[in-house]
Order: sequence, then structure tokens, then C-alpha cells
Amino acid sequence: MLKTKSQPEERENEVALGGRSRNKEIFRRFLKNRAAVVGLAIIIVLTIFALFPGKIAPYDYAAQQLRNKYMFPSAQHIMGTDEFGRDVFSRLVWGCRTSLVIGVSAIAIACAIGVAIGCIAGFYGDIIDNVLMRIIDILLAVPNTLLGISIVAALGNTIPNLILAIGLGAMPAFARITRSAVITVKEQEFVEAARATGASNRRIILRYVLPNSMAPIIVQVSMGIARAILTVSGLSFIGLGVPAPTPEWGSMLSSGRNYIRDYWYIITFPGVAIMLAVFAFNLFGDGLRDALDPRLKN
Repeated sequence: MLKTKSQPEERENEVALGGRSRNKEIFRRFLKNRAAVVGLAIIIVLTIFALFPGKIAPYDYAAQQLRNKYMFPSAQHIMGTDEFGRDVFSRLVWGCRTSLVIGVSAIAIACAIGVAIGCIAGFYGDIIDNVLMRIIDILLAVPNTLLGISIVAALGNTIPNLILAIGLGAMPAFARITRSAVITVKEQEFVEAARATGASNRRIILRYVLPNSMAPIIVQVSMGIARAILTVSGLSFIGLGVPAPTPEWGSMLSSGRNYIRDYWYIITFPGVAIMLAVFAFNLFGDGLRDALDPRLKN
């Protein structure tokens, strides 16, 4: 006898097929955006630099050779050497790892805390929503850089403290975005159907509401990493960032600003690296937003 598929199995197959076709459509729309593809290509290059700096950098980033200081870009040192004779390109490659690790880690913390707060506030509403959002409003009133300066000055300029400071500064944006998305999704019919079947609030949030609210959160992650890189570079520039001798693009700018008139390359290449990283993540985020929801483009 031929076995027929049950209705639940048929629905699961339809959902799977629909999900795959939707993912293909998102991918196709993303590839049509040339600027977003360029941003993705730059991000891939930066990621390779961050993952394999020892394979790419030709010299030790901390090795000082005072005989070779202030060497202009050449075949031996393609980006020249700084005031201590250190290879600028090697420090730039290792600085890519530092900036990306801090940026990604800080946004991961911000996303985890902010999404949790946004889900609770948006789903339950009323008093819980008001209390949580007033706390978020207080954090939003403090500029990210000022909050970072306060935390780092109080706790010390170490990498974990930098990650914590930037993560707390980026968290309110995730909470606000998640709350707005959850408020929209929780009124949908499939959520009402889940309630009718007796599903708990925790199950509804984790299985139905949050997965359907991920599009704006994913875009915010990309944009947030760009802002986090910019913030850590700014803190390092004023001396509250990554401690020496660990290379970081902002600290390279800070140490090279005194030599900008005579040795332009010391400050130019780190500045270009910061600009390219922020530009790439913004392009990628814009393209991702348009691919996930084409209506936002209009």
C-alpha cells in the first residue's frame, strides 16, 4: 500500500520550501546591490586579516628598529615605518584583529542584552514596558563616546573594559528596534493561534515572535559594528583605548599625528583603514536592509 503524508508533514515541507525560496530571493536581491557586494568583499578581506595576521604581516608588530625609523613606503616596507622603526603594514594588519574583536564582541553583548529587554518590553507592555523604556531613555541621553570615556576612566583602559563600555552604549538601540518589531509581530494571527493552543509566553516569544523580528536586528548588528569600530578608534585616539604596545587603528592615528607634515603615511594608512571598515559595514547593512525588506527602500 502507498503511504500518504500526514497534514503536519505536508505543512512542514511547505514551510521548508517557502523558507528556502525566500532565502534565495533575499540572496538574489542582495547580489543585485553592487554597493552592498563591495561592502561584503571589503568585510571578507578584513576578516581574513583578523583571522590570519601572523601569516599576512611580514614583520613583528612590536619589533623596534630605530635604524629604520621614518622610512617612506618602499618594496621592503610597503607602508613605511613609524617613529620606532616598526612596520606600519604589520601593525595595520594586527590592528584589524584588535578593532574587529572589540567591535564584534561589544555588539554581541549589546545585541544579547538589548534584544532581551526589547522582547520583554514589547511583548508584555504596560508597566513593564514603561519602566524598561524609561531606563533605555536614560541611557540614550548619554552619548556613546561620553559613556565609554566614563566607564574606561573608572575601570581602566583594558580590552574587556572597552568591550563593556561600547556594548552598553550600543545596547539601547537594539532594545528600541527589537521592541518595535515585537509589537508589530505579536499582533499577527499565528501568534494568536499559538496562544489558543496553550503555548506559554516564553515559547511564543522564542519560537514565533523573535524569529519573525530578526530582520531589523540583523541590520542593526551590521551598522552597530561600524559604530563600535569608530568609537574604539576615538577612545584610543584620546588615550583611553587599547594599551600599548597592542596595535589599534585609533592609537596609530594618535601616535602619528605629530608627524603628519613630514611623514604623511604614518597617519594616512590607519585613517584609510578606519574609513574603509566603517564604509564597508554601512554598505553591507544598507544592502541587507533592502534585501530583507524591499519596502524600506522606498
